[in-house]
Amino acid sequence: MSSLAVFACAAFLEIAGCFAFWAWFRKGASGSTAALGVLSLVAFAVVLTRADAAFAGRAYAAYGGIYIAASLVWLWAVEGETPRSTDLIGAGLAILGALVIVGFAAKNS
Repeated sequence: MSSLAVFACAAFLEIAGCFAFWAWFRKGASGSTAALGVLSLVAFAVVLTRADAAFAGRAYAAYGGIYIAASLVWLWAVEGETPRSTDLIGAGLAILGALVIVGFAAKNS
């Protein structure tokens, strides 16, 4: 599985898990929603270990850019809120940073 696919899957699982807790604490969702959130966050941690990186910190740093972009997709698709232009610019900068990290990691391996 490519690192991009790992990061995309991990982002979905992390956002879904965190959103489950958001729904539980802030929206009054049931305790089973929180339990699903825990399972999703455990799956996130397992999936992220599959990233092809020699060092965990570098994988997490590169993942951060994908996570930011995925959070804005979640904002739009799940919460029905359209991202602002500043959101998109920020996500673009984060992805650019992730690409720099991945690019330098590949070049210096």
